[in-house]
Amino acid sequence: MIEKEREPEIVDIEDMDNEEKIKWLMDEYGQNIYTLAYTYVNQKQLAEDIAQDVFIKCYEKLDTFRHESSYKTWLYRITINKCKDVIRSSSYKYLIFTDYIKSKKLIRSAESESIHNEEKLLIAKQVMALPVKLREVIILHYYQELKTVEIAEMLDSNINTVKTRLYRARNVLEKTLKGEL
Repeated sequence: MIEKEREPEIVDIEDMDNEEKIKWLMDEYGQNIYTLAYTYVNQKQLAEDIAQDVFIKCYEKLDTFRHESSYKTWLYRITINKCKDVIRSSSYKYLIFTDYIKSKKLIRSAESESIHNEEKLLIAKQVMALPVKLREVIILHYYQELKTVEIAEMLDSNINTVKTRLYRARNVLEKTLKGEL
């Protein structure tokens, strides 16, 4: 018997209490928040901590959410701000230095894998090497699949600024990758 595809369930989050809202938001956006945090800090445990902090702050501020944007945009904005705070901290800079030294062995083992995995690793490495302002627009546009308008709103920037950063980031990546591939 052929099973019919189910239509997506329409959820009215405003009819939920705060406990139900936060659970729904975590289920709906938890992985995206973690991924976004990881692209900023490049560390699994730290990204998990940031995602947890984001949802704690979200829960605390649910009653003050003004509906000027979507919940997704609001959560992304909180995540980006939290990531920038962490990156500015001195403890993060120490972690980056120690992780860099440890990662030398990991890079050698990655090189022994397939060419496809090497290219993906190389691209990810080059994206992570970009300055934060260029990296964040690449990640939000290509990995989180957001439109430039949404990115501008999230970053509290002009849409032309976002477009310029995307253009510059693509150029840097293209030049870097042509030299590496």
